[in-house]
Order: sequence, then structure tokens, then C-alpha cells
Amino acid sequence: FVFKLTAAKQQDHFFQAAYLEERDAWVRDIKKAIHCIDGGQRFARKSTRKSIRLPETINLSALYLSMKDPENGIKELKLEKDKKVFNHCFTGTSVIDWLVSSNSIRNRREGLMLASSLLSEGYLQPAGETSKAAAEGLSDTPFLDLCDAFYYFPDSGFFCEGNSSDDDVVLKEEFRGIIVKQGCLLKQ
Repeated sequence: FVFKLTAAKQQDHFFQAAYLEERDAWVRDIKKAIHCIDGGQRFARKSTRKSIRLPETINLSALYLSMKDPENGIKELKLEKDKKVFNHCFTGTSVIDWLVSSNSIRNRREGLMLASSLLSEGYLQPAGETSKAAAEGLSDTPFLDLCDAFYYFPDSGFFCEGNSSDDDVVLKEEFRGIIVKQGCLLKQ
């Protein structure tokens, strides 16, 4: 799950993701940034709190930890759609149901706003074509309150069996050089 980024000064940088979907998400976001900059636009990541106008009392980080609680959080399941098996994920409907039952929101509409914030800030990731299309702006909201829209926690160990989204032929290339800095990428 390695991809190479070549800078303008012909310097190569290699990035390794934990799994295919994470690699694809990084590649997609980097391409968006390049497209934006090439188009003469200034690239800046908008804050979810400002664009969606979340109340200051909502702590997304604390909410995320509550959602991941093994006893009272959202249950991670093995779900199947379009001959693909998604491991360690959950539906959009289960997220909204959990937010309602935990008294984090008053109604499902507020739940969509809060779940969209969690998605935008990287606390939730889309899995499968339906949720990925919505996250990329092809729907009214980035987060979908649907039983066939799948999501996962970034650090859950999510993986998809039978995934055919990466049809490109990956050329085998020997990686040479030294590791300048080794660490973990965190998308925020």
C-alpha cells in the first residue's frame, strides 16, 4: 500500500498506508490539493466547526472515544455489499441511531450534521461506493443515514475482502535510498 509522490525538485517521497482504502483516500486528497493549486486557487482546509457551525460545547474527540467504547459504543460488524465483505465497519443508520440513543442529538437531522462533522474531521471514514460518493460531494450531505452506506473508524483494522476498486496494474519497483523519517500519517 505504498505510493510515491515526486516533488517539483525531482525528489521522491514514499508513503505507506495501513490498508488499501487508506492509501486511496490519501491519493484522492492529494490529487484534490494539486488540482486546486494548479487551478490558481489557494488550497486551505476548511474547519468543520466554522462551515457547519457546530456548537462550541461539542467535543468531537470525546464523542469519537465514546463511539469506540467496546461496551456502549457503535458495534463494528462484518457487512456485505456488491460481493464485497467489509470488516470492522458499521452503517450510517447505526451511527445516527447511536447518537440519538446516547442523547448527543435531538433528532436525525442534527445527527446528520454531527456525523458529517466527524467524517470531515477524519473520525469516521467512508467504506464502499455509496458512502465514498457522498463524502466526495455527490450527495446532499457528506454523511448518509442509510443501511447500505458503510463507515469505519480509522484505527479499527478495517479491511475489505474482494475489493476491486484498484484495477490499475501496480508495477513492481525496487525502493532504494534511506528512510529520512519514519512515522505514521494522520489525516485531520
